[in-house]
Amino acid sequence: MQKIVLTPIGYVRNANKVDTPSQELQASTSEIIVEEKYADGLMGLEKNEMITVIFYFHLVDRYELKLHPRGDPSRPITGVFNTRSQFRPNPIGVTVVRLKSIEGNKLVVEGLDAVDGTPVLDIKPHVLTFDEGAKADDTGKDRA
Repeated sequence: MQKIVLTPIGYVRNANKVDTPSQELQASTSEIIVEEKYADGLMGLEKNEMITVIFYFHLVDRYELKLHPRGDPSRPITGVFNTRSQFRPNPIGVTVVRLKSIEGNKLVVEGLDAVDGTPVLDIKPHVLTFDEGAKADDTGKDRA
């Protein structure tokens, strides 16, 4: 396969460290500092209450194909693609967050489960018609 090279558009600034529990990460407020050369791309984003942030788990140096979700041995082992674990072959995180404000090239968001210094790869509006995805039919199974 062809190698893919991505360039961050910015980074996360917050008080979160690697050992911060995920519940605290999800409840915390963060800033996303977008590089000045990409700041014009934020135009109109303030109209969205929720946005999707795509980021790179820059501190992860391994992956696991099978693991206990959230590292909890009381949970059954499952495949990494059935989890939101950071220990992935491509350590990319995706989180929907609440957009609190935009000041120039700085976004203030709530609920970003990323640590201080995390490179941000992309930002997208959270649009239900796209992000809701396939609906479960009356049998409870996904159609997609």
